[in-house]
Amino acid sequence: MTEKKTHLNPHVFISSSVLILVLVTFALVSPNLADTLFNATQSAIVDNGSWFYVLTVAVILLLVTFLGMSRYGDIRLGPDHASPDYSTMTWLSMLFAAGMGIGLMFFGVAEPIMHYLSPPTAESGTVEAVREAMKMTFFHWGLHAWAIYAVVALVLAYFSFRHGLPLTLRSALYPLIGDRIHGWAGHVVDIFAVTSTIFGVATSLGLGASQINAGFDYLFNIGVTTTNQIILMCIIIGFAIVSVVSGLDKGIRRLSETNMVLAIALLVFILVLGPTVFLLKAFLQNTGAYLSDIVRNTFNLFAYQKTDWIGGWTIFYWGWWIAWAPFVGLFIARISRGRTIREFVLGVLLVPTAFTLFWMTVFGNSAIQMVFEQGLVELGEMVSQNTSVALFVFLQEFPFASVLTFLAIIMVVIFFVTSCDSGAMVVDMLCSYGKNDTPVWQRIYWASGVGIVAAALLLAGGLSALQTMTIAAALPFALILIAAMLGLIKALRVDKFKRESLQMNVVPTHPHEASADWQERLRTIVDFPNKQRVESFVNETVREAMQSVRSELEKTGINAEVSSVKHGLQITIEQGDAQPFVYGVYLARHNQPEYACQDYDEEVVYYRAEVHLHEGGQDYDIMGWSKLAVLNDIIDQYQKHLHFLHLLR
Repeated sequence: MTEKKTHLNPHVFISSSVLILVLVTFALVSPNLADTLFNATQSAIVDNGSWFYVLTVAVILLLVTFLGMSRYGDIRLGPDHASPDYSTMTWLSMLFAAGMGIGLMFFGVAEPIMHYLSPPTAESGTVEAVREAMKMTFFHWGLHAWAIYAVVALVLAYFSFRHGLPLTLRSALYPLIGDRIHGWAGHVVDIFAVTSTIFGVATSLGLGASQINAGFDYLFNIGVTTTNQIILMCIIIGFAIVSVVSGLDKGIRRLSETNMVLAIALLVFILVLGPTVFLLKAFLQNTGAYLSDIVRNTFNLFAYQKTDWIGGWTIFYWGWWIAWAPFVGLFIARISRGRTIREFVLGVLLVPTAFTLFWMTVFGNSAIQMVFEQGLVELGEMVSQNTSVALFVFLQEFPFASVLTFLAIIMVVIFFVTSCDSGAMVVDMLCSYGKNDTPVWQRIYWASGVGIVAAALLLAGGLSALQTMTIAAALPFALILIAAMLGLIKALRVDKFKRESLQMNVVPTHPHEASADWQERLRTIVDFPNKQRVESFVNETVREAMQSVRSELEKTGINAEVSSVKHGLQITIEQGDAQPFVYGVYLARHNQPEYACQDYDEEVVYYRAEVHLHEGGQDYDIMGWSKLAVLNDIIDQYQKHLHFLHLLR
């Protein structure tokens, strides 16, 4: 009863808070030792675990692609009758703002320039260096990143919305460990997810703070210092607290939609004011080069070359995406209820990737052209000295530079706020059994906590400390993610068997075979009953049919229960340790079609008695059926359920 009242899971909340506090205190009390340890940890992970990160991310991309193209693609993330909670544009705006926002603003100019100046294999300053710079930028920001987010979101949305488990990472392990997810095994998984999320979001907040500071310094000459960055962090955390208190449908949603509009506006400005035709040609060529080399680059560990390049770039990115995955994945899951797996994969994997790669082309190729063809060596030098100012130095070469710079700062601030409040909401859900109707103090606690962690790690060792903590936090979560993928495959296999069993042919029994005559059948088909008539039908005819089935089953020793539920009635037949059979009849409200309405100026509604099984609504109406017809339908569906259990043997 306490759990339902407060929602707070003290095991996860207290343990995560203590673990994060210990790590942050250590970084503050002994910054030199922490910096040494961070560097040693990063080196050890890159030297010994880089192959594991590369293999894990490759498997994730293959799995997500397979799920989107396979027969599992039409399975819905929720009951069969569910519809999406948000429009497609709102959905894409929110997942984009949470998933890539600050990173694109920070690295959109900086990374292509850095790869051009110091490519992993090509000679610096050549055309080949230009090609390799864009190819590696696409590789780091393309399908792999969004596949990591997609698989975590799929796991969480599927088990929560389709199977009624908590919207936390532990639910993904249910097919593997069963009810033990509610014990310490599940607590440990969620603790890792909380810790990984906090440090992953803190890394992006550190990047955002340094870039905002650089932008204000460029405009107002306030100086680039850690103190200024922490002050900016405190101010923006205040905005984030206001947003997270407002909730998902107000604060986060509106900020995400605003920033998507601003991002498109800035992108169009640079495209139109820059070398438009060249950028369009470069985008197509970059995409082709990226796709043609994707397998080779995916498994390229530079095993035959002595280089630290992969650790500073690819492994950091894979660790960053994995560390962010609990946060972004849970957030995407939260806003994706009602979509099919195929629609989900197309939306999460392809649309944001295409936008991200186009963004990188417009900003990256434009910046490289300034250095390579126009001789603007100052841009390359500034990027090498301080990546935070790269975007603002780049924008100075365009007309209306001050306006564009101010617009970019506003975007970074909003991305900063949406990342912080989304992260706080996700961590709060992980600590609250997946509930999002939690007390305000919990959301404020985690929003403030993200800012404190980011500030502490900036003081302890700057962005290098943030990056190292990200890679280290990603390692245990990668192991959990592998187990979660196995659990998802196992559950989808069961779901497939269930769907196949529903297609099984049973002995045909016409639902109206006991009707008096064809006139009665016709009147039922063209009738549009009101709520009272359907309620009466459910409470009388349907209840009698269910009670008859229950009585007959009890004679054979099988337990069955008829119970009233919200807006309907259902019978549940226990099958031992196997999945029980559930047959419900629910009142469903619909607008009458125009041909049935006598007054077109007024909306007229009617009700249906729709059948729901364990996996959701089946979209057919039994209103007006005889008791015998309802009995036969229950038995038909029960026979299909038994066939499903047979397939699972």
